[in-house]
Amino acid sequence: MKPIRLFLVDDHPLFREGLARLLESEPEFEVCGREGTVQEALASLDRANPDVVLLDVDLGNGRGLDLVQQMKLRQTPVRVLVVTAGVTDREAVQLVQAGVAGIFHKNKAPEVLCSAIREVAAGGVHLESRYLKPLFETIDESRAAPPKLTDREIRIMRLVLQGLANKEIGQQLEVAESTVKAALRALFDKLGVRTRSQLVRVALEQYKELL
Repeated sequence: MKPIRLFLVDDHPLFREGLARLLESEPEFEVCGREGTVQEALASLDRANPDVVLLDVDLGNGRGLDLVQQMKLRQTPVRVLVVTAGVTDREAVQLVQAGVAGIFHKNKAPEVLCSAIREVAAGGVHLESRYLKPLFETIDESRAAPPKLTDREIRIMRLVLQGLANKEIGQQLEVAESTVKAALRALFDKLGVRTRSQLVRVALEQYKELL
């Protein structure tokens, strides 16, 4: 029987190597790659050709969500199981919406992880029960109108879509760069996004008529 090929992404070397040894002790698994950052993972994923990516959420200078979104843009045909100490309800929803097949907590027993990997590799979904409620709530909220934006927020969004940096946006609005950064942080929180690329996606999906 062909082994399930696994690719590990975690910024803690001790955990990453320990997990690799644990999984390699199981004849049904083959660890085909292990990286610590989003950039490293993107550089070697295609070559490794895994069946399942085991992904931590907090990757030091990056987030697991960023990797999932990049994989989606590249149409990388691989299942993703998030293996984490825990995520917020909001990030759990964002991860599922981005396409992960499961969220697994690191405090569970090794045999439970192996079972979750098999489930995900077979096309199933493995979710910690605590995230089901926020996921169902999101389904209801998605039917409602998106948050209303102020005139300044709309203008900032337009300038971001034009590809302007914070300093250039400040020049356009005649405000300090620090003011732009604060306004962007507030806008990110309001729309539930973390990066400019996510902001652009939300702008095009939900506020197209204002742009």
